[in-house]
Amino acid sequence: MSEQRKAAPEGAETNLSRLRPPYASVLDLIGQTPIVELTKFDTGKCRLFIKLESQNPGGSIKDRIALSMIAAAEKSGALKRGGTIVEATAGNTGLGLAQVGIPKGYRIILVVPDKMSREKIQHLRALGAEVRMTRSDVGKGHPEYYQDMAEKIAAELPGAFYANQFANPANPLAHETTTGPEIFSQLNGDVDAVVVGVGSGGTLTGLGRYFAKHSPKTEMVLADPVGSVLAPLIKTGKMEEAGSWTVEGIGEDFVPPNADLSLVKKAYSIPDKQSMLAVRDLLSKEGILAGSSSGTLLSAALRYCREQTTAKRVVTFVCDSGNKYLSKVFDDIWLAEQGLADQEQHGDLRDLVMRSPRTGDIVTVGPDESLLNAYGRMRRSDVSQLPVLDDGKLIGIVDESDILSKVDGPYDGRWDRFNGPVRSAMTSSLHTLQASQTLDALLPVFDRNEVAIVFDGDEFIGLITRIDLINHLRRRAK
Repeated sequence: MSEQRKAAPEGAETNLSRLRPPYASVLDLIGQTPIVELTKFDTGKCRLFIKLESQNPGGSIKDRIALSMIAAAEKSGALKRGGTIVEATAGNTGLGLAQVGIPKGYRIILVVPDKMSREKIQHLRALGAEVRMTRSDVGKGHPEYYQDMAEKIAAELPGAFYANQFANPANPLAHETTTGPEIFSQLNGDVDAVVVGVGSGGTLTGLGRYFAKHSPKTEMVLADPVGSVLAPLIKTGKMEEAGSWTVEGIGEDFVPPNADLSLVKKAYSIPDKQSMLAVRDLLSKEGILAGSSSGTLLSAALRYCREQTTAKRVVTFVCDSGNKYLSKVFDDIWLAEQGLADQEQHGDLRDLVMRSPRTGDIVTVGPDESLLNAYGRMRRSDVSQLPVLDDGKLIGIVDESDILSKVDGPYDGRWDRFNGPVRSAMTSSLHTLQASQTLDALLPVFDRNEVAIVFDGDEFIGLITRIDLINHLRRRAK
């Protein structure tokens, strides 16, 4: 009996037509990123499009400039075979340089401010880059400022090439020759405004130059975090003192040489909280997982769109993937700790309890579970103590010192000590506080080197540590 062929699913031929033959290298995947129209947001009279730079192999728009800067350095002789590339980076340029440079045989040294997400650092190290962490609370001229430190490392290392994205002309050139033409083609030559952020200034300057030549009607719009000096400088002409912001990758405390601010038609200062909410909305409404800077760009793009009295076509960017921020922007506890989430305030200890059985996000252990389980749970959750719950009731606390005192001893190659039950090591004599008490009640607890155990009547609602108190005081000081 002859075998009957199944009919192809509807739309299969269309989908197959989008496929291309195998690429010779992952580097050939840089650029040619898709554009999606956002339809779930209020964009006023405008149509808003977003270019998914997260689809680059390194996960960000910075792959483009990494490829361009390395190619230019090779061509000029500034970078020789087997050489070292040094860069100051918020993470993504470093990822791009490692993505391009390591397969070519270059050593990569990156100086990264300490506010960068854990995922970025892990990604960099997994690629094989050498990461030097430095302070994010100091400005240009300080020996620990990330750009000054990178420049010093490059100067002292024979044969090193300092990429210097902030002044390297190959940075804006990448956007003038690839990103700009792609947008113009994808939107059929009809682009009224492009909303960008400034980290190094390459995207603004490269796109601004391209559209000035090919589409003079296209306005360049700056999205800047509150605290950055760039938007206020454009609005007032005055250089203000820089503040602090949580968004990564955009905003500056100086004007980068690559940033031609004269190209900017309009600038918006976007608060961190608005950026975080916008990028989470982008995921929940449109299914697009983007990084924190994309929230700043989206917020500014929406404000621009809603201000227009005539229909316009506006484009902005997903600068990088939200995969790099899962432990930050997409973590409710982290947002609360940063004061970036809406939370009811009570004026008592409830304001400091970040994880609670009521919300199901506190990490606990049972009395008959093994010490190995307790230890593993502490490590995975990055905590140093666990409440011990039995049938929902708090019966003890087990911390690192409790486990250590139980398992410490001459090494005999056995795991028997770790297999012991949590109840054999936990502290069951507990000093508790009531949720209605004030912050002053915490100090005697911390003086005894204990964690604060908080009850609301007879109900255990959570723990308060020293770092929780510090976070609370920092939020109030903002």
